[in-house]
Order: sequence, then structure tokens, then C-alpha cells
Amino acid sequence: MATATKKKSKVTLQPLGDKVVVERDESLDTTAGGIFLPDSAKDKPSRGTIIAIGTGKLLDDGTRGELQVKKGDRILFTSYAPEPINLDDEEYLLMSESDILAVIE
Repeated sequence: MATATKKKSKVTLQPLGDKVVVERDESLDTTAGGIFLPDSAKDKPSRGTIIAIGTGKLLDDGTRGELQVKKGDRILFTSYAPEPINLDDEEYLLMSESDILAVIE
């Protein structure tokens, strides 16, 4: 189990169950050809880094299933899945483990 805490913040974010907290990667300011992209033309990346994980999904027999991801993993996720959360002027994403498509190695 891991919690998300910013160094200067007193807020701690602990996801429950099979939820994870993700910090989204920054979008690119220019294209590969060097063309500057305004904010309105940028797509929000569907990848990021896990900064906190829950305790695991509660199974039918009362035990907790272990998550397949861990704190620090870089991941790809579905673009419609995350719930944006703003803490201390930082945006985080809260999502279920099932919304994660892959781990980037």
C-alpha cells in the first residue's frame, strides 16, 4: 500500500480497494517537425506514473487480491477512465486497476 503526498502538502491521498492514483505525463509542446502546439490543440496523454495504490480488490472469500502494478510503474490507461483530482494546484488521476492497459518498461 502506498500513499500520495506532496513534499510541501499536508494532504495524503490513500486510494481504497483496487484504485490507483496516477500523475499524468506532460503533453508535448511541439511536434516532431518542430511545430509549436497551442494548449487547445494538445491531447492529454493517456500515460503516467503511479504514485499510490490501494490495498487490492476484495474477493468473494473475504481476502484481498494483490494488485499487478506497484508505486513508480509507468502505465498506459484508457482516456475516458480516470477521475481527475486537484490537490494543491496539482492534478492527479484516480482510476481502477482494470482501467490500466499496460505497464511501460
